[in-house]
Amino acid sequence: MKQALLVVDIQQGLFAQAPRPPGIDAVIANINQLAARARAAGDLVVFIQHEAAGTPLSQGSPGWQLDPQLVAAATDHRIRKTTSAPYASSDLHQWLLEQGVAGVVVVGYATEFCVDSTVRWSASLGLPVTLVADAHTTHDKAHLGAAQIVAHHNATLPNIQSLGAPIRLALTADLWR
Repeated sequence: MKQALLVVDIQQGLFAQAPRPPGIDAVIANINQLAARARAAGDLVVFIQHEAAGTPLSQGSPGWQLDPQLVAAATDHRIRKTTSAPYASSDLHQWLLEQGVAGVVVVGYATEFCVDSTVRWSASLGLPVTLVADAHTTHDKAHLGAAQIVAHHNATLPNIQSLGAPIRLALTADLWR
């Protein structure tokens, strides 16, 4: 079964100002490990980049670029999106179908927005999803800290059974071994 690692919004403009999301360096290190293992297994790596004209995430701007800690390869695919759900504002689904992808592994930023949307849309399109528990994060919010938001999503998303495909939770250490 061919899989795709979907790396959501690990971009310079989202982490440029202090404070950076808690644990972002460990999350990026885990994403790099997963990407290397996925490539070695013959699976696909897709970097999804949010863009919004007139903001630090304007397409092509320094803030729109991938975080410099990410290790990208020439064989990796890039998707540009303008909404929190990449399927709603790009050709991601069509591209995955053309590549014969039968499941996705989701990592990235922001847990409660773009990561959540990517997980739910993937499952609703019939793609089995693996959410990597230690490879997504967000910023602290006034109502909850980042660790609580991540823990909440790790606990709830795998329990959704009504979207059409399963959502499972895994750790970086358990994937592409």
